[in-house]
Amino acid sequence: MHWIWDYVWAFLIGGAFCVIAQLLIDLTGMTPARILVLYVVAGVVLGAVGLYAPLVEFAGAGATTPLTGFGFLISKGVREAVDEQGLLGALTGGLKAAAGGTAAALVFGYIVTLCFSSKPKK
Repeated sequence: MHWIWDYVWAFLIGGAFCVIAQLLIDLTGMTPARILVLYVVAGVVLGAVGLYAPLVEFAGAGATTPLTGFGFLISKGVREAVDEQGLLGALTGGLKAAAGGTAAALVFGYIVTLCFSSKPKK
């Protein structure tokens, strides 16, 4: 029964990120692109100061799936690479940490474009 709560918290935390983004769109007039950048930067900053890791432990995929999770992944990769390689790790750590997910997104996106054809909107 405990595993059900893992799903509930992931849904609630991930949903809260979506609600905040929707409120930013509706109430501030920010463009979706600016909100995406804000979410990634917030994930980097919260990861750098150590506040995002406890949220990931608590919410699981509800915290790692949104763009803030991508920012956290980048900051975590940079921190680990700097510890191992020094200053050079600051340049390579984020790319190395996010390479698997980025490559998967590109490959799956390409496969979908081969399977389906797009049609212009009318």
